[in-house]
Amino acid sequence: MTRRFFSRIGAAAVEAVLYEVSATPKPGLVDRANSGAHNDMDFFTFLSSAAALRHCFDECAAEGIRHTEEPIQALLPYLQAVGAAAERNMFAMTRGVNTHKGMIFSLGLLSGAAGWAAGRQLPLGSELLCGLAARMCEGLCAAAFSGLSRKPESELTRGELMYLRFGAAGVRGEAQSGFQSVRKWSLPVYRRERLAGCSINDALVDALLALMAGTADTNILGRHDRDALHYVQKSAAAAIRLGGMQTETGRAAVREMDQIFIRKWISPGGSADLTAVTHFLYELEAAEGRAQERECPAETGCPAVMQK
Repeated sequence: MTRRFFSRIGAAAVEAVLYEVSATPKPGLVDRANSGAHNDMDFFTFLSSAAALRHCFDECAAEGIRHTEEPIQALLPYLQAVGAAAERNMFAMTRGVNTHKGMIFSLGLLSGAAGWAAGRQLPLGSELLCGLAARMCEGLCAAAFSGLSRKPESELTRGELMYLRFGAAGVRGEAQSGFQSVRKWSLPVYRRERLAGCSINDALVDALLALMAGTADTNILGRHDRDALHYVQKSAAAAIRLGGMQTETGRAAVREMDQIFIRKWISPGGSADLTAVTHFLYELEAAEGRAQERECPAETGCPAVMQK
């Protein structure tokens, strides 16, 4: 596998960050049309943040490659160090606004896993990469949330509060599960629509709807409560039944959701982060498929191509 392909890992992650904010309309979220249920950030804030992260995911992939001879579990501390530096760059660029903290964690893990797998000449399929992330994060939630009941509430982070109040493990839980929500809800939708020739924008919004309908978004719980979460899940499911972005009635439903979520101050930010993960996993699979076709054209009867 060539060094040029390794660089594709970081590029795919930055692309996922940019594509996620660009997808429009996204109910309650920052997009090209409006700032959603936010008054401290807009589309350009996200672009500035993405610029600050331009090297982060390259570095995560490089750490994976560098530690290929070690067990995957040994990679996590190196990725955490890269992620901490990336967060400082993000906050410096956005003047303290948290735009991409969740994506730095999730995409950083997966970029590192992809580098580690590529160094071992393993195929960069979504199941393998998500499985590697799960192995890296084994025990992460127990370590993060044990003993919280003895901690003063004033010292608890938002994530810790969500765990105590709702049992929601947030981005740590997603990573420890091997991004089960992405594999179950959004990636099948995104893969199907991209392969069918749908626009990237509409496929991203439909992937987001699938996540909103199927997951317990901790950003919604953090701002509101379980009633708001159930409202979002039902609204997204209704838009999906109408055809989502693939029908005019579905698109109208998504636009209406956006206006309602803005009024109600609802922002499904956790689902947005997982939408970026969805694109990243899809693009790495697609890039590897194209590379295999170049190296071993289908007409030669290459088994790797024939089995796809």
